[in-house]
Amino acid sequence: MSQALHPQPATRSFADIRQALLAKEEVALIDVREEAPFAQAHPLFAANIPLSKLELEVLSRIPRRDTAITLYDNGEGLVHKAQQRLEALGYSDVRLLEGGLQGWRDADGELFIDVNVPSKAFGELVEHYRHTPSLAAEQVLELIESNADVVVLDARRYDEYQTMSIPSGISVPGAELVLRARELAPDPKTRIIVNCAGRTRSIIGTQSLVNAGLPNPISALRNGTIGWLLAGQTLDHGQARRFGEVSESTRQTATADARKVADKAHVQRGTRADLQRWQAEKNRTTYLFDVRTAEEFAVGHVPGARSTPGGQLVQETDHYASVRGARIVLVDDDGVRANMSASWLAQLGWEVFVIDDLHREDFSEKGDWNAPSPTPPQVEEISAETLAQWRDNGNVAVLDFTASANYVKQHIPGAWWVLRAQLKDALAKIPAAERYVLTCGSSRLARFAVPEVEALTGKPVFLLKGGTPSWFAAGYAAETGESQLASPRIDRYRRPYEGTDAPREAMQAYLDWEFGLVEQLGRDGTHGFYVI
Repeated sequence: MSQALHPQPATRSFADIRQALLAKEEVALIDVREEAPFAQAHPLFAANIPLSKLELEVLSRIPRRDTAITLYDNGEGLVHKAQQRLEALGYSDVRLLEGGLQGWRDADGELFIDVNVPSKAFGELVEHYRHTPSLAAEQVLELIESNADVVVLDARRYDEYQTMSIPSGISVPGAELVLRARELAPDPKTRIIVNCAGRTRSIIGTQSLVNAGLPNPISALRNGTIGWLLAGQTLDHGQARRFGEVSESTRQTATADARKVADKAHVQRGTRADLQRWQAEKNRTTYLFDVRTAEEFAVGHVPGARSTPGGQLVQETDHYASVRGARIVLVDDDGVRANMSASWLAQLGWEVFVIDDLHREDFSEKGDWNAPSPTPPQVEEISAETLAQWRDNGNVAVLDFTASANYVKQHIPGAWWVLRAQLKDALAKIPAAERYVLTCGSSRLARFAVPEVEALTGKPVFLLKGGTPSWFAAGYAAETGESQLASPRIDRYRRPYEGTDAPREAMQAYLDWEFGLVEQLGRDGTHGFYVI
């Protein structure tokens, strides 16, 4: 008796992807594993969109539905579900990487560890070619302790700065440096030190100031806060020093400086009419990013723009623009942040434009950026009070789909932490219940899991309205720690430069890896980077 044949899913090979990258075609090579396994090994231009939260991220990261998408995992069986979900969302050209990650390896494709590798490797290339000036941690400490004429500018996100910072450091996230540095160091004799956690953002920040022609002596803190700790020196915690407003003359000078740098990097210019035409194109992906601060964005922004404060956009380009070879359009209200960010993106091999003819009335949309997401499933919601009654009276299991770090910080007592992509395995570890209540930080992600839990358990499944915060807002108790993990904590890769308790060996190994990235780029051969 003949058996029905299952058609094999369409694939793309390592050679196909490599050729498309070299031809500067649009490439969406998507790793659907969680971030921790992704960080163990992946191709240079792979973007990580975990299956667990695919629906919440993919529409902003791959906005065009007929983009050529290639999915892979490392044999975990995630790609078929991811393909089904993407096709249900209307994506029409979804294929699998031939042989998965192992197929890439077997074809002698270069594999990289860690996250945001294109930007980190590029930072090393910049230092390699430009010999970006830097000072060792011991030298910087000596300058600070001797009350030398020195200002320390921290180029990371403000929340990272608050966690740990160099003594006397001021938070000036990367894209703000050229705009703000003259105000913070008005005397051209004042030495400016730029730091981050490791190397990339301090190299790019320092080189930004050098490229913009600031007259001050400028240096990166060599190896950032990692280098500071490895030198046995003490960091500050919980600081709140931030940049202030700048004068009109400072802004005008910075605008002219940034435009010169952008022109040197061959940044292209655009108009509002160009932007409208690009956004209407059916066969080309255009990202529209506002690179000012999140606070400025909330006050008023160009409709359809995504808030991506410039330093982080350059650091995490793969996260925001997950289609390599797409067009990137940047906007701001003075030209400084957009032109400086664009100068780096152009060197990173992107086709990047800055819109020059924006007026105040163009920044007409207010509030935070809201990620586009598909129509969520209709589910039955319950209040925190109802959940409390059910827990007192009956057999109910609470499943929490938030990030594991949030769960560990605080969760509903007795709630199980679950990774959505490993739902079946997780439910096998959780005692069977008569009904299930799902939650997360906002209940947006948990909502998508409701029909999946119903299908796997055959029991009634409800959504906690307002997510876990609604439980605490109602005055109910919290539990902390890894009390009930039904899935392994692989949803986030712990960066060796994060927090205050990273082992010395991990920090040193991270630096050693960064030093080797230029060589890895050479072996890979697809990067298309250049350095002005």
